[in-house]
Amino acid sequence: MSQSHTLFNEAILLLGGAVVTAPLFKKLGLGTVLGYLAAGVVIGPVLGLIAEGEEVLSVAELGVVLLLFIIGLELKPARLWQMRRDIFGLGTAQVLLTGFVLTLIGWLSGLVAWQGAVVAGFGIALSSTAFALQILEDRGGLNTPYGQRAFAVLLFQDLAIVPLLALTAFIAPGNDNHGFDLVGILVAIGAILGLVLTGRYLLNPLFYVIGRTGAREAMIAAALFVVLCAASVMELAGLSMAMGAFLAGLMLAESSFRHELEADIEPFRGILLGLFFMAIGLSLNLSIVLANWKILLVAVPVIMVVKSAIIYGLCRIAGSSHNHALKTGFLLAQGGEFAFVLFTAAAGDRVFSGEVASTLIAVVTLTMALTPLYSAVPALLIRPEKREILEEDFEGADADVLMIGFSRFGQIVAQILLAGGRTVTTLDHSAERIRQASRFGFRIYFGDGTRKDVLVAAGIEKAKIVAICTNKQEITDQIVDLVQAEYPDARIFARAYDRGHTLALRAKGIEYEIRETLESGLTFGRKTLEALGVPDSLAQEITDDVRRRDEERLAIQAVQGITAGREMILTKPVPEPLVKPERNAAE
Repeated sequence: MSQSHTLFNEAILLLGGAVVTAPLFKKLGLGTVLGYLAAGVVIGPVLGLIAEGEEVLSVAELGVVLLLFIIGLELKPARLWQMRRDIFGLGTAQVLLTGFVLTLIGWLSGLVAWQGAVVAGFGIALSSTAFALQILEDRGGLNTPYGQRAFAVLLFQDLAIVPLLALTAFIAPGNDNHGFDLVGILVAIGAILGLVLTGRYLLNPLFYVIGRTGAREAMIAAALFVVLCAASVMELAGLSMAMGAFLAGLMLAESSFRHELEADIEPFRGILLGLFFMAIGLSLNLSIVLANWKILLVAVPVIMVVKSAIIYGLCRIAGSSHNHALKTGFLLAQGGEFAFVLFTAAAGDRVFSGEVASTLIAVVTLTMALTPLYSAVPALLIRPEKREILEEDFEGADADVLMIGFSRFGQIVAQILLAGGRTVTTLDHSAERIRQASRFGFRIYFGDGTRKDVLVAAGIEKAKIVAICTNKQEITDQIVDLVQAEYPDARIFARAYDRGHTLALRAKGIEYEIRETLESGLTFGRKTLEALGVPDSLAQEITDDVRRRDEERLAIQAVQGITAGREMILTKPVPEPLVKPERNAAE
């Protein structure tokens, strides 16, 4: 009972700290990451209200896992293939060169033996995926050239932890088991292939079945289940959990359920990632900091400057501009969360002492804590530049039109838009309709258009027009109200159910609406007149006149009510056509 009360109290402290510090630091322009860190330091090392920072960190690491899943969802496999040179070229060069230089510095300092210097140097060469990506997201830089290059380096670093752990065991004093672990490598490769095949052939049918039931909570549970299973499989294979989540997201990047999954996962990702940053603050050992403050005072800035300089140089060689290389270098200057795992393993293998491991962990923690401020330095050194958007990175997120609803009406509208060379992101809540449309090659996603988070994931903030083509009046009204409340500048085109709905939509002030049967009914009537012998030109003029009279009646009804303008309704044949032929007018 007391244990449950303790967990309950700790949860209150952590949530309260987040509520206070994150908005405050965001308001001060320091970013939410530094706010979470500050809350963790105050709650843990300073006040001593929570002592088990490592236990909180083990749970909070799920935030990093979910972050990589969402990144995978937004990154098409084709785009990942285009990034292969940055991932395996720039990423490899960064880890090797930075690791070598930091190893040399550590060895020359005389604080550790060469084995410890190797582990420390290559461990600190890895950067923090959580910190870097969160800062990129806060500053809108993830979808920029330097953001994509930084992500490529981080992705390779996630892969590098496996050989680094093997290297640590290999150079451990007194360790005779220096053989090449071929079985371990084959298991890791098999796990990756198995995850890829599972994602390709099983995940879409799974989400199709769940989506067809309409049970939103089941969809959320399935999304979390897939992420955690993928992460666990990778961990069992000796790879990182974050890598498993990334692969799961990547396999679903082309799925029709992509936007719905992103919206469902996002709240969990945000909370757990904030908890991760707080856990870093909780884990800071102030006694180690105070006992080794001279070493830390020198080591922290040296590490960050050296990493920045090396990454800057490599990015320039890879073709980055001065500004982008500078931003990337300052962004990736910190140590990473994988260093905690590596240093703990090294202490266990007696590569260096537990005290040295604790000091190195303090160094990494301080570099993380300084990252939000340090990564802002380039803004003071370079001239502001226009942010470049990589259109191919987020398919559909920057489409000209966000269409909600893909019934027969929406399908016809989509044909016109696509024929006009315009890009369209389409959302629909019917799993069966999505499955049928996908057979014809349409890019359509499963999602509830009445949810703001789904609209955001589908790219409403970048869409030039929001086309609401749903076939239910109440759903259309709900979406219109939501869009107008959250995005008052959005241009809304809507499908109206009937005359009363048309008047209601016009009263809301949307840019354009049309009754779903108006034009088809006018066309049907015109073709019937022609079949009865009325000349084509006269039939067209009569149709245009009926359309005009209908619009005039709507204008009257908007002022006087739905029953106004009854005299304008034709209830019996007119003695002569409403529009006379041109030859009669000439006579």
